[in-house]
Amino acid sequence: MPLNYKNYYEVLGVPKTAAEKDIKSAYRKLARQWHPDANPDNQRAAEEKFKEIQEAYEVLGDAEKRRKYDALGTGDWQRAAQQAEQQRRYRSQGAGTPQDIPGFDFTGAASGFSDFFDAFFSGVGGRRGTPEQHNSSRGQDLETTVDVTLAEAHEGGKKSVSVQVEDLCVRCKGSGLERGRICPICHGTGRTLATKRFDVTIPRGVRAGQRIRLAGQGGTHSDGTRGDLFLIVNLVSDDRFQRKGDDIYVDVQVSIYDLVLGGEVKVPTMTGEVTMTIPPGTQNQRLLRLAGKGMPHVQGTPGNGDQYVRLIGMLPQNLNDREYSLFRELANLRKGSR
Repeated sequence: MPLNYKNYYEVLGVPKTAAEKDIKSAYRKLARQWHPDANPDNQRAAEEKFKEIQEAYEVLGDAEKRRKYDALGTGDWQRAAQQAEQQRRYRSQGAGTPQDIPGFDFTGAASGFSDFFDAFFSGVGGRRGTPEQHNSSRGQDLETTVDVTLAEAHEGGKKSVSVQVEDLCVRCKGSGLERGRICPICHGTGRTLATKRFDVTIPRGVRAGQRIRLAGQGGTHSDGTRGDLFLIVNLVSDDRFQRKGDDIYVDVQVSIYDLVLGGEVKVPTMTGEVTMTIPPGTQNQRLLRLAGKGMPHVQGTPGNGDQYVRLIGMLPQNLNDREYSLFRELANLRKGSR
């Protein structure tokens, strides 16, 4: 959904030339009027209106944000909106509620205001949310996805990854303005996207949805401090193996003779082929277990999960007359024994 322009002067009912004291007076009057406690019969609508009033004052009541807003309103709005939409899509990567790798905490949060506010004003000025609240002087935590193969998850270790990272615009230093006009590089958002390469340590046994924290590699605050970058693990599907928790499943084709008479079969595992014994009289699609041949336990528990081998019986093809005759003889023997 595209960003919608917000006319904050219209929300507060003041002209663009309004003095700071007039903006504050209008805000206080409207806040009292639309406070949810003052509208018990229409609380939901009052809450939305109250939040809209707070958002408008958050911008117009702060000199730095107001300067940027005034420049944005007269600048190339369409290009600025496209830039903001691109960054919003970046921030939405890895949607859901991923599990953290133990010891890693995620503290990032949205402002609670509109997407328009978050795109252009969430990192500007000295207030956040209401006139009484204050910003942390820490850069924004960011998150994106990283593809990890099953083999990489099994082995763990270093992996070089390239990710898009949102950062302060180097031209306007995150203000969105250059000499009182909308910055031509970031188009007023104060942030740009750049591709960076990191050497990441993949924990052994990592699961899809877990997050790897890169401390100090997130967004940059105006004072230079950086937040953290969280990489959400996307486990790439494997052609041979299927993962369920810490267990591995694999299908292996065997002849019906091995199922009936017993035998041995080569089975692929995450660490190479092993020889597995098939007991005589094994049913088609039976699961046999290879203990400890699954994925490492990621939660600090020693050992591995198991590997389960599904035996897929294969019928012989292109039988000759002698083979057909033997199968008929076997079938008659089975009938006669009943």
